[in-house]
Amino acid sequence: MTIPDYQSLMLPVLSAASQSEVRIADVVERLADELALTADERAQLLSSGRQTLFSNRVHWAKTYLNKAGLIEITRRGHFSITEQGRRVLQSNPGRIDNILLSQFDGFKDFVNGSQQEAPQIPSSASLPPFELRSKTPDEIMREAHREIETSLSRDLLDRIRRAPPVFFEKLLVNLLLSMGFGGSVADAGRALGRSGDDGVDGVIDQDALGLDRVYIQAKRYAEGNNVGSGAIRDFFGSLDRHKATKGLFVTTSRFSSSAIETAQFLSKRIVLIDGDQLTKLMIRYNVGYRVEETFEIKKIDEDYFE
Repeated sequence: MTIPDYQSLMLPVLSAASQSEVRIADVVERLADELALTADERAQLLSSGRQTLFSNRVHWAKTYLNKAGLIEITRRGHFSITEQGRRVLQSNPGRIDNILLSQFDGFKDFVNGSQQEAPQIPSSASLPPFELRSKTPDEIMREAHREIETSLSRDLLDRIRRAPPVFFEKLLVNLLLSMGFGGSVADAGRALGRSGDDGVDGVIDQDALGLDRVYIQAKRYAEGNNVGSGAIRDFFGSLDRHKATKGLFVTTSRFSSSAIETAQFLSKRIVLIDGDQLTKLMIRYNVGYRVEETFEIKKIDEDYFE
């Protein structure tokens, strides 16, 4: 099944505390069982990799219930229902969501304060009214971050395609060294710059001692000029002549499906990196861009209050 959004989890979270104080971690497990979530759904992580998506949504449901005064935090990781929360349950609501919570002053103050402090968002990325949002603040923030990185990737790829060939070689040197390949900038630059008739554009040490080497083929192609299976077989032949076992084929375009299949079934390990993967690696290893602004996500330090 699809993991319920945080508003759909508000009623189950409140009901879980109807009898006595509960532990939030236990509520997460109990609700996952009641919803019959699969192992994959339970393990699905936020992009940060630090919390599961389901746990995050349960925690946000708990946060909003607390802002509305329907539950109270009793001690670290524990909460219980309030008298106001009991009255809501006794009314047998079919659903508890932001619209229902908006009748409580504490929740209205929380929402108004959040909206006043929020930055102005361009109309092209405008959010629905707070009451109608199905995504948690974490999900909204990370989705916006993905959109920014996608735009950055497109801009990086356009710049690489317009740059001269020597820039592409320099870029690969910086990227591979940033990824932990061995050798110095000078050594890697000489190795990757020696294109000739031997069928490879360069070779770089895989480790600092030079115990193993990776041979490289680089094609700075325009969008739509995809690399076919013939180019992969030619590169394979070049690796064979060098008695090499590992190859890296980088292009600023894409690989055809036949090229990908060919690389998978050849006897030598050939890794294919297309334009999209190239820019993702540049972003991951801090090559070719600068950090414009940094946001910190802060949460309560529970140890401080114990």
